[in-house]
Amino acid sequence: MIEVSDIAIQKLLERNVKSVRLGVTGGGCAGFEYVFAEDTIKDGDEVIDYGKFSFLIDKNSQPFLEGMTLDYIKEGLNEFFKFINPNEQSSCGCGVSVQFNENIISKS
Repeated sequence: MIEVSDIAIQKLLERNVKSVRLGVTGGGCAGFEYVFAEDTIKDGDEVIDYGKFSFLIDKNSQPFLEGMTLDYIKEGLNEFFKFINPNEQSSCGCGVSVQFNENIISKS
């Protein structure tokens, strides 16, 4: 379903997280925002186990994240996890909000 870069795995292991929720929620100027937060398993979650940590993805977010890569980027003094998602139609100038094509939206 998703790919995770080696550096992103390394950074998650360094932070000693147990489970991270990946998802999409309504909001922002382009219509959607990504979810990336420590969380616990909820009913209906897809769990992707990486041994020392796992990703949790709710059913509504699954179509939006299909084929996505989670990477870790360092740009100057800034370091952050980045969603590289082929399902994005566009993103806002703020760098937080994204828009998806109607085919993906109708699957959720």
